[in-house]
Amino acid sequence: MLGDVNISAILDSFSVSYDKRVRPNYGGPPVEVGVTMYVLSISSVSEVLMDFTLDFYFRQFWTDPRLAFKQRTGVETLSVGSEFIKNIWVPDTFFVNEKQSYFHIATTSNEFIRIHHSGSITRSIRLTITASCPMNLQYFPMDRQLCQIEIESFGYTMRDIRYKWNAGLQSVGMSNEVELPQFRVLGHRQRQTTIHLSTVGYTMRDIRYKWNEGPNSVGVSNEVSLPQFKVLGHRQRAMEISLTTGNYSRLACEIQFVRSMGYYLIQIYIPSGLIVIISWVSFWLNRNATPARVALGVTTVLTMTTLMSSTNAALPKISYVKSIDVYLGTCFVMVFASLLEYATVGYMAKRIQMRKNRFQKIAESMKAASENPGPPRVPGDHGDHAPKQTEVRFKVHDPKAHSKGGTLENTINGRADEETSGAPQHLIHPGKDITKLYGMSRPCITPSDIDKYSRIVFPVCFVCFNLMYWIIYLHISDVVADDLVLLEEAK
Repeated sequence: MLGDVNISAILDSFSVSYDKRVRPNYGGPPVEVGVTMYVLSISSVSEVLMDFTLDFYFRQFWTDPRLAFKQRTGVETLSVGSEFIKNIWVPDTFFVNEKQSYFHIATTSNEFIRIHHSGSITRSIRLTITASCPMNLQYFPMDRQLCQIEIESFGYTMRDIRYKWNAGLQSVGMSNEVELPQFRVLGHRQRQTTIHLSTVGYTMRDIRYKWNEGPNSVGVSNEVSLPQFKVLGHRQRAMEISLTTGNYSRLACEIQFVRSMGYYLIQIYIPSGLIVIISWVSFWLNRNATPARVALGVTTVLTMTTLMSSTNAALPKISYVKSIDVYLGTCFVMVFASLLEYATVGYMAKRIQMRKNRFQKIAESMKAASENPGPPRVPGDHGDHAPKQTEVRFKVHDPKAHSKGGTLENTINGRADEETSGAPQHLIHPGKDITKLYGMSRPCITPSDIDKYSRIVFPVCFVCFNLMYWIIYLHISDVVADDLVLLEEAK
């Protein structure tokens, strides 16, 4: 009971001549505020909204000589509830890149104050914050992202408050169970900077923030997890920011994520590759099976279009090309080329059939001429006294010219038209094999040859593309990972 009375007396003594509106050491050196963090979970990383959400313990350490008390046996520190915070001065800390945040109040306010007899104060609260995180998706889904939480005094400049990471490089901790559905956390780091602003509120002359435990000021729970990301690591920094209202002390905790490829391999890459392979089936189908080949080609093209649309619908509308766009675009070109291949085969087959029909008509004309020779001529006509043998004259253009629309002309029973006399002609007497003439204009590549070549060329091109794609992008995504050097090495 005596202890309770003594503690109550100590707490009551703090209110005597204590003005919570004035910072400690007002007019003197700035207040140094040490900061540590321990990340419990990272619930989401959104490419569309360009933000991430994390749940963490946030602790601040500073010294207020006005709250020092005489040390008594067994009473070195006082742990008080959150209600006592209303009676003392506390730093006006806020998160610069915060979009949304809230305190946890179940079953009571998740906050406490611990006062040491020397006047040093520890404040611990649990927060959930959604903070902005600009992302570069050029190498999506083989990308790495660096997101950060920036800590700063809202009104006090560096003349009043200086922030620091209280435990140096260990000021930020993270649970080993932090997981994300698309990312893997590679690491985290801390930063400390100074902001230069004009004199509104407390500056660095009044308050200075610091990471209270140096490198150990930020911790991450082992249970932090996300379905698409993995936490690679984290680091902390301290900086000074210069603005129009003065110089401000700022702390930054950076968390590095690497995206997990499993989802995209199963949902996008493998299906798109299989669609391309399915489009090659048409090369083995008979070229006369028009409904089957056309239906297969159109279906694969439409499926690739749907897959590309659904993939980009879940991403922000950005102007640059992503790595996944390169892959899907190439797959689309492959299936579209398969459809065009059948169009080419069908066109060539039609032209060959038309040419064959023309030669068949010529053969029939020659046969009819040989079976029904013309009547003998009148003696003395042009000096000839004997009937002439029936001839078949026809004009054959160059095969290339013929394939572009050249014509075949023939005259039966002796005389070619005068207007065709200037063209090169071939004279074949009745009984000569017409197949020789057909062979003269036969194309060097047949529709069957195109199908045979396509069965080899298309798979080889697609395999080569895949080798180049995965080697280049997997290598580049590691090389251009900003200065996201494995942050664990920087600890």
